[in-house]
Parts: sequence; structure tokens; C-alpha cells
Amino acid sequence: MERDFDWYVKNGFDARTARYFAGGTRTISSVSAGGNYTLVLDFDNGERRVLDCKRFFGPGSAFEPLRAPEAFRRVFLDENGNVAWDVDPDVDSSVHWENRIDLCKDSCYLNSVPADSVPYPDAAHPPLFVAESDGIASS
Repeated sequence: MERDFDWYVKNGFDARTARYFAGGTRTISSVSAGGNYTLVLDFDNGERRVLDCKRFFGPGSAFEPLRAPEAFRRVFLDENGNVAWDVDPDVDSSVHWENRIDLCKDSCYLNSVPADSVPYPDAAHPPLFVAESDGIASS
């Protein structure tokens, strides 16, 4: 059975999410930390989008260890293509899974906005650094 727009809507997805999944999911090709707890995401279709992560820092949040800007800037793409951070960069998260904080690539796309629509300029400017799936490369 083909999962088209109607299938997703009939199964409880809102129209925007149904369109996204019916059209095929996106892959993140690179992620970088922008200013003010934003992520600059480049996708396989050539889109550059910005995800505002400040809302993830509520009381008791799993994101609390990333409150320090230098920790937030350690963002990378994990082995599944999701956005990730290791809480302690010296701990192997494949052994100690509780050391990893991650965001699903689909939610990153759905909750982000086109970079050219961001009202504050620092997020759309060249990133502080670029993290590729095989590690962090300085720019």
C-alpha cells in the first residue's frame, strides 16, 4: 500500500506533516551551531534551514548539559543521520547511550524554517563551525 498524503491524514498526521512524509523524507547533509542556540541545517535537497533550540531548555530538560555555548557547539550528525551531542565528549556513547542527546532528522526539518526567513541575522550567517557525519571540522 502506497502511503500518500491521504493515508497520512487518515492516520492522524496534520496536513503539513502528511505532505512532508508523502513527498519523501529529507537527509541532513551538515549541521552547525548558529547564534543564540540555533542550528543551521543543510539538507540533501539543497535547502538551508534554521532550528531554534531554545525551547528545548525548559526546567528538567535533557538539554540542560548543553546550556553552556561551548557544549551546544559540539553538535554533529550521528551514525543514523540525526543531530546529536555527546554530553561528555570523552565518553563513548555507543557504550553509554545515556551520554547522547539527539534530535530526529524529520523533526529537525519539520520544526525548522528556511534560513532566509530568520529575523535575526547571526543564524543565517556562516556558521561558527561545521559538523559532518564523520566528525567535526573547523572552518
